[in-house]
Amino acid sequence: MSRPDDADTPPYVDVEAALRDEFAGVHAPATVTRCIEAAHYGALEVAGGAHRGLVERIARKHLEVLALVAAEGG
Repeated sequence: MSRPDDADTPPYVDVEAALRDEFAGVHAPATVTRCIEAAHYGALEVAGGAHRGLVERIARKHLEVLALVAAEGG
């Protein structure tokens, strides 16, 4: 059963908060948001669905790769 305020809450708000904390000092909050959006659409396109766990794993991988590139001076 959903709560009345669920319609106003972005679907991955908890994922975004967790990844922002995890990558604080590495990526700007806007980068985290973009990776979550890309993960959402990628999951829909490839897997046909975008459940929370899948989106979180894909976004985390995106952020890890971006951090690696930045650390290597790319």
